[in-house]
Formats: sequence, structure tokens, C-alpha cells
Amino acid sequence: MTHEFAMREKRMPSGKTCADCRVLSCRTRDEAKYPAFCLTKNTDAVLLRDALQSYADDPELLRIAYESAVLEADSYGKLTRVEETIEFIHRMKYRKIGIASCVGLMPETSVFSAILKREGVENYTAGCKIGAVDKTAVGVPEKKKLNGGCGHESMCNPVMQAKKLAEQKTDFNIVIGLCVGHDSLFLRHSEAPTTVMIVKDRVLGHNPVAALYTANGMYSRFKKR
Repeated sequence: MTHEFAMREKRMPSGKTCADCRVLSCRTRDEAKYPAFCLTKNTDAVLLRDALQSYADDPELLRIAYESAVLEADSYGKLTRVEETIEFIHRMKYRKIGIASCVGLMPETSVFSAILKREGVENYTAGCKIGAVDKTAVGVPEKKKLNGGCGHESMCNPVMQAKKLAEQKTDFNIVIGLCVGHDSLFLRHSEAPTTVMIVKDRVLGHNPVAALYTANGMYSRFKKR
């Protein structure tokens, strides 16, 4: 066994998870087909009970769960993600929507904002460069800036985006195009329930699933890993 292969083996997860399942019988609760490693089969009953109790204890959580399930039934394969998002906003009766947008996708955000306004939905957008703080403030060296260190380059500031939308008392927030990691920071600090409408992927036209659809193809980059 080569050293590289041994290191890979060491990093491999010890147990199987839902990603290893080929039957997905949890969708219909076909218990006879649950594989031995099935998370549903092996989940502690107390843990499941506590999860269900969370919905019962929080009216907002219960309403989101209900409206999401009903919307899924009504719109599956019929509505685009944008349309589903707007329909969800209407069904939840949200009055003010916050948008945390990448400044690089501000044209797309402007279109969506205009659509919301035509739908009678008030909305407020905070761009990722809000505050115009240089990247060096979080320890980024000059050579790691996109401009190569040729002067000021504003950092993405998702924590500030979340604070600004909280200041506006938004009922529901939408992420548009925040970078990997920056979106994590926003989701962690958002005070309102949040959905992600667009994820950034400059290489694939903001369609990251294409990398998975072609993962086993002849020209897949993953073959080089």
C-alpha cells in the first residue's frame, strides 16, 4: 500500500451514511428495505421525538414546515426557484424581505428586487462589500487580494450584512451569490429565517450541480484528484 493511498484510507469515514444508500426507503417508510446502516433505522427514538417536539414548541417553525411541504406538493416540477421563493413569501405572509447579495450579482438582485416590488413585497438589499473595509482587517495579506495588493480591496462582510438586515427588522432573508464561507457566516448571524436562492459558481454560470453531473465524465477535473 502506497503512503498516499494509506493516508486516503485513514481519512475515509468509518461508517456509512445516507449518501451510501441506494434505496431511500425512508421516503415511504418501507422498513423492510432499510439497509443495516440506515440512519432512520438507527436513530434514537428520543432524538426523533425531540426533533418533532421542536416543531410543536415553536409556532414559526411549525408554520415554515407546513407551508414548505404544501408548497412542494403544489409546485413540484412546475415553478422555478424564483417563483417558489415568491410563493413561499406570500404564503408565509412575510411583510419585509432582506436580501444579502454579492455585489458581483447585483444586476440579478436588482431584477429580483423589482419583481418583488411588483408583487407588493417590500425588500431591502445589503451588498457584501458593505462598510468598504479592506481585506487586511481580517488578516488577508496583500498578495492574496484579487488585485494582487495594488491598493484598497474591500472584504466581503456577511456579519455586517446580517446586522444591517436585522436593523431593518426583516421577516425573511434571501442569500444571492455569496461566496463559500461568506454564506456560512451570514447564515450563522442572520436573525430571520433564511433561504439561499442563488449560489456562486463563476466557472459554471452559477450552476454548481453541473460539476456533479459531469463528475464521471472523460474531462472531469475530479479525475485528477
